[in-house]
Amino acid sequence: MFDFGKILKVNVFGASHAPDIGVLITGIPKGEKIDFDELLSFMKRRAPGNNPFSTPRKEDDIPEFITGIENGVTSGEPIKAIIKNTNVKSKDYGNLEFVPRPGHADYTAYIKYGGKEDMRGGGKFSGRLTAPICIAGGIIKQILARRGIFMGAHIFAVHGIKDDRFSPTDVSLKDFENVWQKDFPVINDQKGEAIKQEILKYKEQKNSVGGIVECSVTGVPAGIGEPMFYGVENQMSSAMFAIPAVKGIEFGAGFDASEMTGSENNDDFYFDGEVVKTKTNNCGGILGGITNGMPINFKVAFKPTPSIALPQTSIDISEKKETTLEIKGRHDPCIVQRAVPVVEAVSAMVLYDMLLQDEALKNRKEE
Repeated sequence: MFDFGKILKVNVFGASHAPDIGVLITGIPKGEKIDFDELLSFMKRRAPGNNPFSTPRKEDDIPEFITGIENGVTSGEPIKAIIKNTNVKSKDYGNLEFVPRPGHADYTAYIKYGGKEDMRGGGKFSGRLTAPICIAGGIIKQILARRGIFMGAHIFAVHGIKDDRFSPTDVSLKDFENVWQKDFPVINDQKGEAIKQEILKYKEQKNSVGGIVECSVTGVPAGIGEPMFYGVENQMSSAMFAIPAVKGIEFGAGFDASEMTGSENNDDFYFDGEVVKTKTNNCGGILGGITNGMPINFKVAFKPTPSIALPQTSIDISEKKETTLEIKGRHDPCIVQRAVPVVEAVSAMVLYDMLLQDEALKNRKEE
């Protein structure tokens, strides 16, 4: 079981080819209404087998709630939900017991667990476990929406081909909804077609490509977070790296800020009525680890799917020799499109936990 959070606790369990996967969520108070149709719609955005740009493994990903929700309302008890794995083909992994796949966690898991880890379909290292994350994140997104906080993400780039960006300063719920209603989550459909063709080109070559997801969050009040080790960037980054294949994250201008002058990078303040805003948002809505009230904006980089059908050089650990490996099975030629809702889910978890932390701190000060 894998744990996240301080006040909000999210525990993910299961493995890619286990009978089921699931999540245990504690810390959500009693009385929060859950729209199951909205949750299922969110889950569908991540589910596999919906188009030629994802794995052909078909899973409905319909959560079964065991505890914690009664008549569509949270009971205050831990929320436990499972998803059945109904479409596994474990025989595709029969030749991998002692031959680690390049780019996968097979070798490090073998060393760590002495060869006893179930690595079928990637085991507990698989992106399959992002489905329970989306149960938690989908529920929390609804709770945050009632507080006026919304997060949306889209494919920003695949193999260097870029979509448009969300406005760093004026992104809105309408912008998010425009992406959510699409089968392929981009802002600019024309650029999305170019991205699709790039994915299909490498799929035909039995290869894969990586890319970048951009995420923005609106409605988070100023003053959330802490300096140093518990800043918003720190906690968001740590959680984002729980998503398999994430290799980097940048906030606001990110690495481009290293090429700017101070006058170019600094975000000038101004008053919009009684509200303090900035003219630009190179800081990504965060200063000193603390939110400044502007949209939180960040980009997450994903490596190419490591399971490719091309011959690769590996080793046979039992025979202590090099060998050629050809991977079978069903895999995404690009995981970025299915990662979009997962990034939203993780951002919701992080920010809700930080809001609960902030509220708990204020309550202690008032006692």
